[in-house]
Amino acid sequence: MKVMAFNGSPRKKWNTATLLENALEGARSEGAETELINLYDLDYKGCNSCFTCKTKGSKSYGRCAVKDDLTPILRKIEESDAIILGSPIYLGTVTGEMRSFLERLLFPYLTYTDPIQSLFPNKIKTGFIYTMNIREEQLDGYGYTTMFKTNENYLKMLFGSAESLMSFDTYQFNDYSKVVADRFDSNKKAKRRAEIFPEDCRLAYEMGIRLTHNF
Repeated sequence: MKVMAFNGSPRKKWNTATLLENALEGARSEGAETELINLYDLDYKGCNSCFTCKTKGSKSYGRCAVKDDLTPILRKIEESDAIILGSPIYLGTVTGEMRSFLERLLFPYLTYTDPIQSLFPNKIKTGFIYTMNIREEQLDGYGYTTMFKTNENYLKMLFGSAESLMSFDTYQFNDYSKVVADRFDSNKKAKRRAEIFPEDCRLAYEMGIRLTHNF
């Protein structure tokens, strides 16, 4: 059993990375081999619309033909049993690095047929972990729910299974007094970090366990 996690945050030791590490710890508790990849360490771009993955007779039909740091990783995903994606929300969506990764990961396996089919070679489980500054009751007002559902639908359609975990109202800075962020109550943020974030970590751990179970 191999579980891969992808950190779409530039921060390697903060909220998103911490939740991903807990998810992988849960997977390891079930005997899985795990790997965490920080996307910001890699040199790659999003889809360049070459459509080689859709071209009849192409050696790269159903596969991304672009050669860069993602090339070997995309192949490793095909050999994995589960993947976990993680990203903070920047301006209403996932980070640029995660978005580019999703384009390269999802589009080649998505057929232009009716009905749409998946060219991914097998079924794997997937999870998506999101961290964000807004509170849960603000989700619909900011339009996040649609984005979460869209990502989940694509993952489920192409890989067979998907689930999501949202961590709200996250603690962003070690010292709020050093930044201009007076719209936030730093004491309330710290209290939530101490009391609620550990529960999010537990939920991530349990996600890791679930992702090791067979379909």
